[in-house]
Amino acid sequence: MEKSRHASREATALKMVRGCLLAASCLLSTFALGNPVEAAAKNPTPPHDARPMTSFELYALYRDKSWQWPAGAGRLQADGRRFTAWSGSGDKASWAEGRWTVNDRGQLCLKAEWHVVSGVFPNTTCFSHRKLGDIIYQKREPAGAWYVFKHATPANDDEFDKLVGQDMVSQNLEQIRSSLPSASKTKAVARTKL
Repeated sequence: MEKSRHASREATALKMVRGCLLAASCLLSTFALGNPVEAAAKNPTPPHDARPMTSFELYALYRDKSWQWPAGAGRLQADGRRFTAWSGSGDKASWAEGRWTVNDRGQLCLKAEWHVVSGVFPNTTCFSHRKLGDIIYQKREPAGAWYVFKHATPANDDEFDKLVGQDMVSQNLEQIRSSLPSASKTKAVARTKL
C-alpha cells in the first residue's frame, strides 16, 4: 500500500512536470516566433507555407469590384472580364479599357489600353497573391515588394478595404474620355509594360 501511494505521487508529479514543460515551451515559442498574425504585420513576405490563391478565389475576390486608388479607380466586371479605369485629372487624366484575368498561380492581370493626351498606350500589370489562413499577401509583378493585402483581423490600412462593390469608374471615365483630344482616342503608341 505504501508503494502504491508513492507510485501514485510520482505519477502525479510527472504529469505536473510534463504539463509545466508543455506550457513553458508554448510560451517560449510564442515569444520567440510570434503568432502568424503578428508575424505578418512585422514581415510582409509570405511564409514558405503560404500557397498561391486559386483562380476561383481570385475571381471571387475581384469580380464586380472597383479598386480605389489615390487618384482614380479600376473596375473589374464579371461580364466578359471587362476592366475599365480612370486616373488623374486635367492634363494628367487618363482612362483605360481592357480585360482582367486570373490563374491558379495566384496572379491577377489587368491588360488594357490607357488613353492619355499624347495617345494610347497598351499596358499589362499583374499582381501575385499568396494566402495563409485568412491572411492574403500581394505584390506587383515583376519587381514589387510583398505586402499584406488583407490581414486575418482587419487593419485600417488593408488594401483589401479599397475593393468596393460600388461602380467608382463609369462616371469619371466618361468625363475623362470626352475631355481628351481625339488623337488619344485613336492613336496607338508603342507597347509599354509597367
